[in-house]
Amino acid sequence: MAAKYQAPRGTRDILPEEVGLWRFLEETARSVFSRAGYGEIRVPIFEDTDLFVRSTGADTDIVEKEMYTFAREDGASITLRPEGTPSVARAYIEHNLYKQIPFRKFFYLGPMFRYERPQAGRARQFHQAGIEAFGSDSPLLDVETIDLAAQYFDAIGLTGYEVRINSIGCSGCRAEFRKLLRDRLASRRSELCENCNRRFDRNVFRILDCKEERCRGIILTLPLVTDHLCAACAEHWREVLAGLKALGRSYVHDVHLVRGLDYYTRTVYEFVHPGLGARSAVCGGGRYDDLIGQLGGPQVGAVGFAIGFEPTIAALGERARISASKRFDTLTTPTNVGGPVAAEPISVYLVAAGDEVRPALLQMAQELRLAGITADLDFEGRSLKAQMRSANRMKARYALIVGEDELAKGTVTVRDMGTSKQEEVARDGLVERLRTDAEVPPGSSNRRGQQPARPR
Repeated sequence: MAAKYQAPRGTRDILPEEVGLWRFLEETARSVFSRAGYGEIRVPIFEDTDLFVRSTGADTDIVEKEMYTFAREDGASITLRPEGTPSVARAYIEHNLYKQIPFRKFFYLGPMFRYERPQAGRARQFHQAGIEAFGSDSPLLDVETIDLAAQYFDAIGLTGYEVRINSIGCSGCRAEFRKLLRDRLASRRSELCENCNRRFDRNVFRILDCKEERCRGIILTLPLVTDHLCAACAEHWREVLAGLKALGRSYVHDVHLVRGLDYYTRTVYEFVHPGLGARSAVCGGGRYDDLIGQLGGPQVGAVGFAIGFEPTIAALGERARISASKRFDTLTTPTNVGGPVAAEPISVYLVAAGDEVRPALLQMAQELRLAGITADLDFEGRSLKAQMRSANRMKARYALIVGEDELAKGTVTVRDMGTSKQEEVARDGLVERLRTDAEVPPGSSNRRGQQPARPR
């Protein structure tokens, strides 16, 4: 006999035998993000509708067609969140977090809601894990976010994914390119699909993202945005690509990638998996340097991404899903998958004694994080003294100081923040040195009688 009531279309129940897999995905996200200094934030499931209209974009498909919006008695309306970034940005501004510590890192987990056609890996109530970093325009921060997404997929056992990346410039150079696109497309509007004709007047950039066959042929004849970047955006783009190469992360330059949200600037990227067909993205992100200012906060740089659990589970395949679920069954606490579940003092803060060594510090941070050691570094271009203050404020157990001399010699100055003692350690022995001294088993005390440092 058929059930009288069923889950609404586009939603599903996660049954007890599936929960192990979902918890594995969630705890791995907490682990990977926490190791890089991102703290968990929990925001409401619904917000004032205008927040999404102003941030996501009034002309986007999400706002025009896909939001679950409800009228309030006072004539205003609220909307179930279709994505996480606007809510985190709103919290950053509302609580004046930028006045306390301008540069902040957050991660979140939870359900989102969009009224779209359900299909494999896509749902109307779907789940995401995402990160947001506010307060820096450093291209190395773009590189860090891409690397963390890759670390996450590697950790859960997803293979075969591809990183696609592009730059769409800042508001200045994009205005010039927008005019160029309109000039080139004006005589061919009759050949464009209905959506692209609407986009021509509202947001011509979105035409580059069209999947309609008749539009794709036209798009291939258009100029490339990366050939029309201003000097600052072109340099930012070069440094992002150089940073990815230094970390050993492969990528494909997708010249037509623009992403579907209005707030993006400069770097945009997607992680795609060929096994998912046309809608192959498992992660999407990029930079949005104007968003905080547009919502009433300071004009600060920002970058982040969101990982979709439903497409990720679909991409894993049955054997990988079973394997991941079994891996969670062997765990006893979140610590055993490599990290704390809430923001905790980091173990290592990397200090740049000169701007030229900053890319090398990000490589060291990657190595430490992959070894299970919580590590962070400065993305604001501050002085050595200011960076040491950050290491102290963040209660780091060690500050690793690197300048040109250390880089040339292949060494790192390790400063114990508790005793102020310093020693020079060989670069290739750094992980072993930190593991030996800093990785204290849970429940024990370290040799200074403090709570155990947990380099995760």
